[in-house]
Amino acid sequence: MKQEKTYKDAGFGGQVPRGRNPALIVIDLSYGFTDAIYPTASEASAQIAVTNSLIAAARLRSIPVIFTVISFNKSELDVLPWLKKATGMKALEDGSRLVEIDDRLDREPTDAVFVKKGASAFFGTNLASQLAGAGVNTVVVAGATTSGCIRASAVDAVQSGFNVLVAADACVDRAQPPHEAALYDIQQKYGDVVSSAEIIQYFKSL
Repeated sequence: MKQEKTYKDAGFGGQVPRGRNPALIVIDLSYGFTDAIYPTASEASAQIAVTNSLIAAARLRSIPVIFTVISFNKSELDVLPWLKKATGMKALEDGSRLVEIDDRLDREPTDAVFVKKGASAFFGTNLASQLAGAGVNTVVVAGATTSGCIRASAVDAVQSGFNVLVAADACVDRAQPPHEAALYDIQQKYGDVVSSAEIIQYFKSL
């Protein structure tokens, strides 16, 4: 296939190292992205179940589990450029159910939660410094949405010096074409897109 050859000839698609000190980052699995009663959300039951299997495997090896949510205060709703482009995101307002992490996730009170204002888990947060301080060298990414916050977080993670693994079956998007395109792009340039089963085996090997 010409596309595959083009990327291979350009030197893309190599495998990233699996470090000995990973962290699991669960991106934006709040009700605003997981409860399909909201226009901003997708049906995410399957991805939540897969994410819980990753969380369980991480806890067995004392691997940090970190969550993110997008949430805006009232003063930001009419001034942030992103919200002028994606106006539906204005519903993700502080104090609303949409910004609460889905209670189907096996979250513990000690798990860190980062509140962000943009797509990337790293932009405008101290996530990178917290990971570095904990000695983390590899991040495993799951959550929503694949073409938005997952991809942006993967790009920023590798730019921040971390190896990146994306659990394909733990990622959800509103439509299949952007989901697949984002995973392809990540696999070629920024990290390894793998199954949750492969990640669980990786965790078990530590």
